[in-house]
Amino acid sequence: MCYLINFLEMSETNFKFKSTVITVPVAAILLIWLIYFIEITFGFNFNKFGIYPKSFLGLRGILFSPFIHSDTKHLFNNSIPLVVMLGCLYYFYQKIANKILFGGILLTGLLTWFIGRPSFHIGASGIIYLLVSFIFFSGIFRKYYRLIALSLVVVFLYGSMVWYIFPTEERISWEGHLSGFLVGLVFAFIFRKKGPKPESFIFSKNEEFENLFDENGNFNPPEPAIEDETN
Repeated sequence: MCYLINFLEMSETNFKFKSTVITVPVAAILLIWLIYFIEITFGFNFNKFGIYPKSFLGLRGILFSPFIHSDTKHLFNNSIPLVVMLGCLYYFYQKIANKILFGGILLTGLLTWFIGRPSFHIGASGIIYLLVSFIFFSGIFRKYYRLIALSLVVVFLYGSMVWYIFPTEERISWEGHLSGFLVGLVFAFIFRKKGPKPESFIFSKNEEFENLFDENGNFNPPEPAIEDETN
């Protein structure tokens, strides 16, 4: 039996552009820049609102720390990756994007609070590591070529970030990076069956082609009809 393969994409795998692909990253960037602007304009220091491990008051940093940055360089370094990864999340994983983002922020912050050094941990880099890790491993777990291609792009752009999940520099919160990386990996596994799925194939029968073969699969085209030329 011979079949032609018709390529059909399930509706869930049709990536459609929605306003959240733009509005969420833009809103996030505007908010962290606004907070930094308020700090430098009015002489505030919001570092005390960061995550302070194993301190009850330090738990508030789970919500506040992603929006607080130490200086302009810190803010610039986080802004572009955050925009890119949030855009990817809300484009390719529309149905589960909010769960990944908000659940990831809470768990990343909580893990940082649990394993971190006794210091204030601030910045959006934990979220960036969460998103990079989730998108990379999600493509692999799903075995979906489009998402695997996206994962390779992520590795190409941010592969060097993996070194910062280790204690390489004293002033860098590698604990926050590691927490985001681990939470992203776990989420990629947990949500591997939700959101975009690999393409589905259906097989349709082609009668004309099948008639060229006998019941045993041997090539046996029908004899051409002989026309009667007698008058």
